Amino acid sequence: MSREKFDFEDFKKFIPVSRETEDKLKCYAELLVKWNKAINLVGRDTIPDLWRRHFLDSAQLVKYIPEFSGEQNNSKPVIIDFGSGAGFPAIILAILGVGEVHAMESDIKKSTFLREVSRETNTPLTVHNQRIEKITPFAANYFTARAFASLDKIIEFAQPFIEVSSRDTPPEFLLLKGRSVDQELTEAEKKWSMNLSRYTSLSDSEATILRLKLL
Repeated sequence: MSREKFDFEDFKKFIPVSRETEDKLKCYAELLVKWNKAINLVGRDTIPDLWRRHFLDSAQLVKYIPEFSGEQNNSKPVIIDFGSGAGFPAIILAILGVGEVHAMESDIKKSTFLREVSRETNTPLTVHNQRIEKITPFAANYFTARAFASLDKIIEFAQPFIEVSSRDTPPEFLLLKGRSVDQELTEAEKKWSMNLSRYTSLSDSEATILRLKLL
């Protein structure tokens, strides 16, 4: 995929959206560019390529969440996003209407940004401005994370939430990983047994999507 001039029209070729959703995504992009001048949300050199590097990278997770339409069990899945930062993938998933999204971000400035995007785009998003260890665990269907922590650490953070979730349909991890994925898997598999699938990222051929459940 060419990394030059990848814009919203290119994004739509991968992730078709309604006009209302388009407006929300563009509003988010404008806020990101504006706020990034004052606080470090994403690398400034990635801004020219934000529709591929950040938006498509996050949005591609929707195809791994079959319940996102809300047709199953008459409710949408609960998604916990660890270390949400600038909102990837939390805000993208929330705007796309994938489920009830909980963004966990301990940094107060980034949390303020997340709430501002939620307000400006009229997108439901629960922001937890605390360290993950301090949050009272609640049931979840999916855990997501991007550029946050090692696989082993993410699984550790998820444990209290897994314990209070359904044992019949245990939560699934959908993780966006870079070049260190093999090393992370080697370390995690020393401690955890898991049912694992790997997919090549749509946004970067050298990146990986990990889809797993603990056994």
